[in-house]
Amino acid sequence: MTLDRIGEATRPGGSALYAAVTAHRLGLSVGILTSHGDDFPLDVIPSKIEVVSVPAADTTRFEHRPDPGGRVSHVRAVAGPLTLDDVPDDWRSASLALLAPVVDEVDPMIATLFTDGAVAAAAQGWLRQVKPDGLVVPRPWRSPERLLQSVQALFLSREDIRGQETEVVAWFQRVPIGVLTADRDGALLFVNGERYEVHPRPAREVDPTGAGDVFAATFLIQYQREGDPWQAAAAAACAGALAVEGEAWSAVADRATLDAALAEYQRSA
Repeated sequence: MTLDRIGEATRPGGSALYAAVTAHRLGLSVGILTSHGDDFPLDVIPSKIEVVSVPAADTTRFEHRPDPGGRVSHVRAVAGPLTLDDVPDDWRSASLALLAPVVDEVDPMIATLFTDGAVAAAAQGWLRQVKPDGLVVPRPWRSPERLLQSVQALFLSREDIRGQETEVVAWFQRVPIGVLTADRDGALLFVNGERYEVHPRPAREVDPTGAGDVFAATFLIQYQREGDPWQAAAAAACAGALAVEGEAWSAVADRATLDAALAEYQRSA
Protein backbone atom coordinates (compact mmCIF):
# COMPACT_ATOMS: atom_id res chain seq x y z
CA MET A 1 0.00 0.00 0.00
CA THR A 2 1.13 3.55 -0.67
CA LEU A 3 0.51 7.17 0.13
CA ASP A 4 -0.23 9.10 -3.07
CA ARG A 5 0.08 12.84 -3.41
CA ILE A 6 -2.18 14.16 -6.18
CA GLY A 7 -2.33 17.94 -6.35
CA GLU A 8 -2.53 19.22 -2.79
CA ALA A 9 -4.06 16.04 -1.35
CA THR A 10 -2.33 12.93 -0.01
CA ARG A 11 -4.37 9.75 0.30
CA PRO A 12 -3.90 5.99 0.71
CA GLY A 13 -3.44 3.99 -2.47
CA GLY A 14 -1.57 1.15 -4.08
CA SER A 15 -2.65 -1.70 -6.32
CA ALA A 16 -3.19 -4.12 -3.44
CA LEU A 17 -5.50 -1.72 -1.64
CA TYR A 18 -7.71 -1.03 -4.67
CA ALA A 19 -7.91 -4.73 -5.48
CA ALA A 20 -8.75 -5.62 -1.87
CA VAL A 21 -11.49 -3.01 -1.59
CA THR A 22 -12.97 -4.33 -4.84
CA ALA A 23 -12.98 -7.91 -3.60
CA HIS A 24 -14.44 -6.85 -0.26
CA ARG A 25 -17.30 -4.96 -1.91
CA LEU A 26 -18.00 -7.98 -4.10
CA GLY A 27 -18.48 -10.11 -1.02
CA LEU A 28 -15.17 -11.93 -0.56
CA SER A 29 -13.14 -12.46 2.58
CA VAL A 30 -9.98 -10.46 1.91
CA GLY A 31 -6.48 -9.99 3.28
CA ILE A 32 -3.64 -7.66 2.29
CA LEU A 33 0.05 -8.40 2.80
CA THR A 34 1.96 -5.13 2.67
CA SER A 35 4.83 -3.12 4.11
CA HIS A 36 4.42 0.42 5.42
CA GLY A 37 5.57 2.89 8.01
CA ASP A 38 3.75 4.23 11.06
CA ASP A 39 2.33 7.09 8.97
CA PHE A 40 -0.04 4.87 6.99
CA PRO A 41 -3.65 5.43 8.16
CA LEU A 42 -4.82 1.84 8.65
CA ASP A 43 -8.13 3.06 10.04
CA VAL A 44 -9.33 4.07 6.54
CA ILE A 45 -9.29 0.46 5.35
CA PRO A 46 -12.62 -1.37 5.75
CA SER A 47 -12.47 -3.18 9.06
CA LYS A 48 -13.30 -6.59 7.58
CA ILE A 49 -10.16 -6.53 5.41
CA GLU A 50 -7.33 -8.25 7.28
CA VAL A 51 -4.00 -6.43 6.95
CA VAL A 52 -0.70 -8.18 7.63
CA SER A 53 2.02 -5.54 7.81
CA VAL A 54 5.77 -5.88 7.43
CA PRO A 55 7.17 -2.93 9.43
CA ALA A 56 9.22 -0.35 7.55
CA ALA A 57 10.79 3.01 8.31
CA ASP A 58 8.73 4.63 5.54
CA THR A 59 5.55 4.04 3.59
CA THR A 60 6.00 3.96 -0.18
CA ARG A 61 5.11 7.47 -1.32
CA PHE A 62 4.24 8.65 -4.81
CA GLU A 63 3.71 12.11 -6.24
CA HIS A 64 1.52 12.13 -9.35
CA ARG A 65 0.85 14.97 -11.77
CA PRO A 66 -1.11 15.01 -15.01
CA ASP A 67 0.73 15.38 -18.31
CA PRO A 68 -0.48 15.43 -21.93
CA GLY A 69 1.43 12.18 -22.53
CA GLY A 70 -0.02 10.48 -19.43
CA ARG A 71 0.46 10.75 -15.69
CA VAL A 72 3.99 11.51 -14.47
CA SER A 73 4.97 9.87 -11.16
CA HIS A 74 7.83 10.31 -8.73
CA VAL A 75 8.69 8.03 -5.81
CA ARG A 76 9.64 9.88 -2.62
CA ALA A 77 10.02 6.91 -0.23
CA VAL A 78 9.93 3.13 -0.41
CA ALA A 79 8.76 0.64 2.22
CA GLY A 80 10.25 -2.82 2.73
CA PRO A 81 10.24 -5.76 0.33
CA LEU A 82 7.77 -8.65 0.59
CA THR A 83 9.27 -12.16 0.64
CA LEU A 84 8.00 -15.73 0.78
CA ASP A 85 8.53 -15.83 4.53
CA ASP A 86 6.13 -12.90 5.00
CA VAL A 87 3.11 -14.80 3.66
CA PRO A 88 1.04 -16.21 6.55
CA ASP A 89 0.80 -19.99 6.49
CA ASP A 90 -2.99 -19.98 6.66
CA TRP A 91 -3.21 -17.74 3.59
CA ARG A 92 -1.49 -20.25 1.35
CA SER A 93 -4.70 -22.21 0.81
CA ALA A 94 -6.54 -19.12 -0.50
CA SER A 95 -8.76 -19.74 -3.52
CA LEU A 96 -7.57 -16.51 -5.18
CA ALA A 97 -4.30 -14.62 -4.85
CA LEU A 98 -3.20 -11.46 -6.68
CA LEU A 99 0.41 -10.26 -6.65
CA ALA A 100 0.42 -6.50 -7.16
CA PRO A 101 3.83 -4.82 -6.88
CA VAL A 102 4.19 -1.07 -7.38
CA VAL A 103 8.00 -0.61 -7.31
CA ASP A 104 9.46 -4.13 -7.67
CA GLU A 105 8.97 -4.81 -3.96
CA VAL A 106 7.21 -8.19 -4.29
CA ASP A 107 9.22 -11.39 -4.73
CA PRO A 108 7.64 -13.11 -7.78
CA MET A 109 8.32 -16.48 -6.18
CA ILE A 110 5.46 -15.79 -3.78
CA ALA A 111 3.26 -17.03 -6.63
CA THR A 112 4.53 -20.57 -6.01
CA LEU A 113 3.11 -20.67 -2.47
CA PHE A 114 -0.58 -20.73 -3.40
CA THR A 115 -0.93 -24.32 -4.48
CA ASP A 116 -4.67 -24.73 -3.82
CA GLY A 117 -6.06 -21.76 -5.73
CA ALA A 118 -5.69 -19.49 -8.74
CA VAL A 119 -2.79 -17.04 -8.71
CA ALA A 120 -2.63 -13.89 -10.81
CA ALA A 121 -0.26 -10.95 -11.17
CA ALA A 122 -0.89 -7.28 -11.85
CA ALA A 123 2.68 -6.91 -12.98
CA GLN A 124 3.22 -3.16 -13.44
CA GLY A 125 5.64 -2.87 -10.50
CA TRP A 126 8.09 -5.29 -12.13
CA LEU A 127 8.17 -3.18 -15.30
CA ARG A 128 9.14 0.07 -13.57
CA GLN A 129 12.36 1.62 -12.41
CA VAL A 130 12.96 4.69 -10.30
CA LYS A 131 15.52 7.22 -11.51
CA PRO A 132 17.84 8.99 -9.00
CA ASP A 133 15.45 11.97 -8.88
CA GLY A 134 12.50 9.64 -8.13
CA LEU A 135 11.00 9.70 -11.63
CA VAL A 136 9.21 6.45 -12.49
CA VAL A 137 10.01 5.17 -15.99
CA PRO A 138 9.42 1.89 -17.84
CA ARG A 139 12.10 -0.80 -17.90
CA PRO A 140 12.42 -4.25 -19.46
CA TRP A 141 10.95 -7.05 -17.37
CA ARG A 142 14.17 -8.77 -16.48
CA SER A 143 13.09 -12.28 -15.48
CA PRO A 144 9.42 -13.08 -16.03
CA GLU A 145 9.94 -16.78 -16.79
CA ARG A 146 9.43 -18.22 -13.31
CA LEU A 147 6.38 -16.07 -12.64
CA LEU A 148 4.77 -16.97 -15.96
CA GLN A 149 5.09 -20.63 -15.02
CA SER A 150 3.21 -20.05 -11.77
CA VAL A 151 0.27 -17.76 -12.58
CA GLN A 152 -3.03 -18.41 -14.28
CA ALA A 153 -3.63 -14.78 -15.24
CA LEU A 154 -1.43 -11.79 -16.06
CA PHE A 155 -2.67 -8.18 -16.08
CA LEU A 156 -0.81 -5.26 -17.66
CA SER A 157 -1.71 -1.84 -18.99
CA ARG A 158 -0.77 -0.13 -22.22
CA GLU A 159 1.44 2.27 -20.24
CA ASP A 160 3.30 -0.58 -18.54
CA ILE A 161 4.60 -2.16 -21.74
CA ARG A 162 5.95 0.79 -23.71
CA GLY A 163 8.93 -0.48 -25.67
CA GLN A 164 8.03 -4.12 -24.96
CA GLU A 165 5.01 -4.54 -27.22
CA THR A 166 6.50 -7.59 -28.93
CA GLU A 167 7.48 -9.26 -25.68
CA VAL A 168 4.05 -8.85 -24.10
CA VAL A 169 2.41 -10.98 -26.78
CA ALA A 170 4.86 -13.78 -25.97
CA TRP A 171 4.10 -13.42 -22.24
CA PHE A 172 0.37 -13.70 -22.83
CA GLN A 173 0.90 -16.81 -24.93
CA ARG A 174 2.49 -18.52 -21.92
CA VAL A 175 -0.38 -18.03 -19.47
CA PRO A 176 -3.99 -19.23 -19.68
CA ILE A 177 -5.40 -15.70 -19.33
CA GLY A 178 -3.82 -12.35 -20.18
CA VAL A 179 -5.33 -8.88 -20.17
CA LEU A 180 -3.90 -5.64 -21.54
CA THR A 181 -5.97 -2.67 -20.42
CA ALA A 182 -6.07 0.49 -22.51
CA ASP A 183 -8.08 3.05 -20.51
CA ARG A 184 -10.89 4.55 -22.60
CA ASP A 185 -10.10 2.18 -25.46
CA GLY A 186 -11.15 -0.88 -23.46
CA ALA A 187 -8.85 -3.89 -23.21
CA LEU A 188 -7.41 -6.87 -25.03
CA LEU A 189 -8.18 -10.30 -23.63
CA PHE A 190 -5.90 -13.24 -24.40
CA VAL A 191 -7.30 -16.72 -23.79
CA ASN A 192 -4.73 -19.47 -24.35
CA GLY A 193 -2.86 -17.00 -26.56
CA GLU A 194 -5.86 -16.04 -28.71
CA ARG A 195 -6.64 -12.31 -28.75
CA TYR A 196 -10.09 -10.74 -28.31
CA GLU A 197 -11.21 -7.13 -27.95
CA VAL A 198 -13.08 -5.95 -24.85
CA HIS A 199 -15.15 -2.88 -25.58
CA PRO A 200 -15.10 -0.07 -23.01
CA ARG A 201 -18.10 0.98 -20.94
CA PRO A 202 -18.66 4.77 -21.17
CA ALA A 203 -17.80 6.59 -17.95
CA ARG A 204 -17.77 10.12 -16.54
CA GLU A 205 -14.17 10.13 -15.40
CA VAL A 206 -13.40 11.83 -12.10
CA ASP A 207 -10.30 9.93 -11.00
CA PRO A 208 -8.64 7.12 -12.99
CA THR A 209 -6.44 5.96 -10.10
CA GLY A 210 -6.71 2.25 -9.44
CA ALA A 211 -8.98 1.41 -12.36
CA GLY A 212 -6.66 -1.31 -13.64
CA ASP A 213 -6.48 -2.89 -10.20
CA VAL A 214 -10.27 -2.86 -9.91
CA PHE A 215 -10.42 -4.48 -13.36
CA ALA A 216 -7.98 -7.24 -12.35
CA ALA A 217 -9.72 -8.07 -9.08
CA THR A 218 -13.17 -8.09 -10.67
CA PHE A 219 -12.01 -10.30 -13.52
CA LEU A 220 -10.59 -12.89 -11.13
CA ILE A 221 -13.69 -12.94 -8.96
CA GLN A 222 -16.10 -13.17 -11.89
CA TYR A 223 -14.02 -15.84 -13.61
CA GLN A 224 -13.92 -17.94 -10.47
CA ARG A 225 -17.68 -17.48 -10.10
CA GLU A 226 -18.72 -18.40 -13.66
CA GLY A 227 -15.71 -19.90 -15.46
CA ASP A 228 -16.23 -17.69 -18.52
CA PRO A 229 -13.32 -15.38 -19.44
CA TRP A 230 -15.42 -13.25 -21.77
CA GLN A 231 -18.07 -12.68 -19.11
CA ALA A 232 -15.30 -11.94 -16.61
CA ALA A 233 -13.76 -9.37 -18.96
CA ALA A 234 -17.12 -7.69 -19.50
CA ALA A 235 -17.70 -7.46 -15.74
CA ALA A 236 -14.19 -6.12 -15.24
CA ALA A 237 -14.70 -3.46 -17.92
CA CYS A 238 -17.84 -2.32 -16.12
CA ALA A 239 -16.16 -2.31 -12.72
CA GLY A 240 -13.18 -0.32 -13.96
CA ALA A 241 -15.43 2.24 -15.63
CA LEU A 242 -17.60 2.63 -12.53
CA ALA A 243 -14.54 3.06 -10.32
CA VAL A 244 -13.27 6.13 -12.21
CA GLU A 245 -16.53 8.00 -11.58
CA GLY A 246 -15.51 8.89 -8.01
CA GLU A 247 -12.35 9.84 -6.14
CA ALA A 248 -10.05 7.09 -4.88
CA TRP A 249 -12.15 3.95 -4.23
CA SER A 250 -15.39 5.75 -3.38
CA ALA A 251 -17.12 4.52 -6.56
CA VAL A 252 -15.86 0.92 -6.53
CA ALA A 253 -18.99 -1.15 -7.15
CA ASP A 254 -20.71 -3.60 -4.86
CA ARG A 255 -22.25 -6.75 -6.30
CA ALA A 256 -25.70 -5.29 -7.03
CA THR A 257 -24.24 -2.23 -8.77
CA LEU A 258 -21.86 -4.34 -10.84
CA ASP A 259 -24.56 -6.80 -11.91
CA ALA A 260 -26.83 -3.96 -13.02
CA ALA A 261 -24.01 -2.30 -15.00
CA LEU A 262 -23.05 -5.62 -16.59
CA ALA A 263 -26.61 -6.30 -17.71
CA GLU A 264 -26.79 -2.85 -19.32
CA TYR A 265 -23.37 -3.30 -20.93
CA GLN A 266 -24.43 -6.61 -22.47
CA ARG A 267 -27.69 -5.17 -23.78
CA SER A 268 -25.80 -2.38 -25.57
CA ALA A 269 -23.09 -4.66 -27.00
